[in-house]
Amino acid sequence: QVQLVESGGGLVQPGGSLRLSCAISGLNLDYYAITWFRQAPGKERKGVVCIRSTDGSAYYMDSVEGRFTIARDKAKNTVYLQMNNLRPEDTGVYYCAAPSVGSGCVTQPTGPIYWGQGTQVTVSS
Repeated sequence: QVQLVESGGGLVQPGGSLRLSCAISGLNLDYYAITWFRQAPGKERKGVVCIRSTDGSAYYMDSVEGRFTIARDKAKNTVYLQMNNLRPEDTGVYYCAAPSVGSGCVTQPTGPIYWGQGTQVTVSS
């Protein structure tokens, strides 16, 4: 049974940092890419960044490169999203996702996807 569990969200002031975690069971990070999505209030869910299974490299889908970094710990089967210099527009629910068909990066929030439950990030003074 595949399960993705996000944690690490919270309230942070602009310019602050958070590290999100996505603990994964039932999938091996050696073979599956993991994508972080976010959904701002009243907006569609959108891909942020993916970590490839082959070499752990990042594929950015949003303009967060330079502020956000994705990483993985294969021993813990966990993917992290380090978010620095946070802005109010980064506010939203952050989800991690894995493909349920194939093994590459999920780039759109539709189709056969395993989702976590999400974690709320609020950037506000």
